[in-house]
Amino acid sequence: MNQLDETSRLAEAPPGRRRWSRRWALWVLLVALLLGMLSTLVWLAGRYESSQVQSRLEQDVMQTATDIRGALNRNVQSFQALQASSPSPEAWRFSAIELLREHREIVRLEWRDLTLATPSFAETPYRTSVFERLGRENTQSDVSFACAAAQRFSGPAYSTSYFLPQADGLGLEVLDMCLPVSTAGRLSGYLVATYSLPDMLSELAGPKLSRGQGLAFTEADGTRLAMYGNPARGNRAYVAQHLLDLPGNTMVLRLERQVGTPALFPNLLTALVAAMSIALVAVLALLARDMRRRLKVEHDLADALAFRKAMEDSLVTGMRARDLQGRVTYVNPAFCQMVGMEAGELLKHSMPPPYWPPEQVEEYQQRQSRRLAVGATLPREGFESVFMRRDGSRFPVLIIEAPLINAVGKQTGWMSAILDVSEQRRVEELSRASQDRLQATARLATVGEMASLLSHELNQPLAAISSYATGSLNLLQSAAAGDPLPPDNEDLQLAMRRIAEQAERAGKVIKSVHDFVRRRDQVRESIAPRLLLDAVMPLVSLQARKLGVRVLIRVDESCDPVLCDRTMVEQVLLNLARNGMQAMQGLDRRDEKVLTLRVRPAASNAHSRWVEFAVIDNGQGIPEEVARQLFTPFFTTKPEGMGLGLSLCRTVIEQHGGFLGFEAVQPQGTIFTFTLPVALASALQQQAVAAIAT
Repeated sequence: MNQLDETSRLAEAPPGRRRWSRRWALWVLLVALLLGMLSTLVWLAGRYESSQVQSRLEQDVMQTATDIRGALNRNVQSFQALQASSPSPEAWRFSAIELLREHREIVRLEWRDLTLATPSFAETPYRTSVFERLGRENTQSDVSFACAAAQRFSGPAYSTSYFLPQADGLGLEVLDMCLPVSTAGRLSGYLVATYSLPDMLSELAGPKLSRGQGLAFTEADGTRLAMYGNPARGNRAYVAQHLLDLPGNTMVLRLERQVGTPALFPNLLTALVAAMSIALVAVLALLARDMRRRLKVEHDLADALAFRKAMEDSLVTGMRARDLQGRVTYVNPAFCQMVGMEAGELLKHSMPPPYWPPEQVEEYQQRQSRRLAVGATLPREGFESVFMRRDGSRFPVLIIEAPLINAVGKQTGWMSAILDVSEQRRVEELSRASQDRLQATARLATVGEMASLLSHELNQPLAAISSYATGSLNLLQSAAAGDPLPPDNEDLQLAMRRIAEQAERAGKVIKSVHDFVRRRDQVRESIAPRLLLDAVMPLVSLQARKLGVRVLIRVDESCDPVLCDRTMVEQVLLNLARNGMQAMQGLDRRDEKVLTLRVRPAASNAHSRWVEFAVIDNGQGIPEEVARQLFTPFFTTKPEGMGLGLSLCRTVIEQHGGFLGFEAVQPQGTIFTFTLPVALASALQQQAVAAIAT
């Protein structure tokens, strides 16, 4: 009944409480599983460690047995060498003593005949005779058995070990080795070597024995015969045994090792489990913390991606990413709208891209290969190109590229910012047209101011033409009345020449004004500096005669032709000359008014050469407050001026790549200078710019 009530209460509990109960049950199950896993892990780790220690110990005892067996075989070879030369008993004894000095494990060497009598023997110099108390005769049976076995094996044979009491109250476990000695193929005697078992362990295996290990010879029933090192005690002792099989005798080689202290094992296990549990809980807490951080980072990343997407959608600049092979890997909506294509079409399309004009594909491929080969040193100033929309219309673009670097600093492609400059080009054309209209207006204003001068200037050639024509008519009428003409008609010919000269003079004045006023396309041509001055001199001379100014022309004949828009530069020269002549109107009548037009080579460098034009007057100069805004548009000191002359002049010169400036002349006056590029240098410079752009 109580169980049913509890079940009903859980069923009627709110969903949040049920979820909380399930969560606690899952945590309890997780902790139980972890405890079981940790216990099993500790047990398995202990078993594995024990097996590893035991395995290493068995390998060590096997290797030790091999080392002892190898050392005994080398001793047999030394014994054979001792008997090889059939020495006398005294010589044999001397050689045997030397051999005993080298081998501490051998306590006695005996040379015995066929009856086992002892013609000669030698004992180790490191201890007193081991047979001092018991006597050698009492062990004769062991020697007999060993020699009988040696004769049967035709090789060395070992006796069983036996105990020899010593004078110090202790004892020594030894064994005998008997080696048959043959002379001319016949048995002639025996060599008997008595080994000390403790010395065999210390000399033949002791140097390789590790600290904490004990090595012993035992019998098959476990009776210990000899011991070297520290014997192991307790339940953490590891033991490995290996049979040392010698001809005639077999002993057990026992290797023991002590690991740890038994009393610490329970504490160590508890500490290990507690430490691993704490570490696991700490890891779980760190994982939970890391999970919260990851969720926060993912949330921030989603916000950043949304922000980036909003920025991409709001950009009017096209963005394009390409890989190292030049294929498009990313485009933003502005670029898609620019070329009138979807992002999927651009990303899946192979080379060449669909927005390249077909007639320029080969040129663009070569240009792309050159630019992509430059790599990370790609210039950042950008270059202009032409793209094609889906409908086939072309539009100019400005492309600025930079290397695309990933998080590890490796270049994976290029990122390009692309601007549609068609509207900018249209505005530039409108600005150019407006500037042309302003310049034409300025020219018309100049001609309007000079209209009275033109009428005065044209009156002179027209009056001369009228006078010469009247004289010619009078001569012709006299000839018609019967008066004879001069034989060579000198007067009539002179009159006709004068009429032609004056007509040509009037035509030049009219043509110079017409060429100056008319609007035409801007065409730059190579022209000599002298011709530019000659073109404006008729108009300059008109104003100079009216204002009483003497004009000087100084042209350095070494100047090369310049590359310029002839009409625009002529307007600059005329405006500067008129300003210079007007600046001298405030001088005293006794002062001479001189306007100098000078042309000479300007400073040059390895890439460009320039020609300097100068207009010099000896007026009163330019005040400082006027000089600060002299080139400002619509600023003028003349009541009837428009304020556009010098501003347009500077614009024209800067469009040619030159510089227009002024400075004071001592003792008085002002010099306006501007520079124009030499025709050959300008052509080379344009070629260099074109090469960089491609």
